[in-house]
Amino acid sequence: MRILVISDTHGDESALRRAILAQPKAEVVIHLGDGELEMERARPSFPERMFLQVRGNCDWGSSLPATGLYTAEGAAIFYTHGHAYGVKAGLYNAVCAAREQGARVLLFGHTHKALTDYDDGLYIMNPGSLGGWQASYGTLDITPQGIVTNIVRLP
Repeated sequence: MRILVISDTHGDESALRRAILAQPKAEVVIHLGDGELEMERARPSFPERMFLQVRGNCDWGSSLPATGLYTAEGAAIFYTHGHAYGVKAGLYNAVCAAREQGARVLLFGHTHKALTDYDDGLYIMNPGSLGGWQASYGTLDITPQGIVTNIVRLP
């Protein structure tokens, strides 16, 4: 299963749509915050996709949850924007939260810096910012053979 992971679109609906169209095999789209309105606008255009999202620090007045937990192919994925875990200062709190949930994957945004890492059984990915200069998103492939995280620059 392929999952498209995006974050920090900050109003760039065009980039969001381009990323979704660039990943036709992605069955699920996870938005990690700071882009609630453009997700609401884009969602009806892609009825065949499942959309999951959390609120970011710039999603003012949002009723979206701060965190989410989704299981794909038996792997639990903990996802959050990251600001509540202080990810700009380090990943310790977010990693602990993911481990407490029994997750095999931690997804977060907020820093606008793309990252993939692996820490003692936990796959970690920040897709970077889809809005603005050097826009990027992530793909997460989960199969019986394993988990692969990848960062993709939006052309």
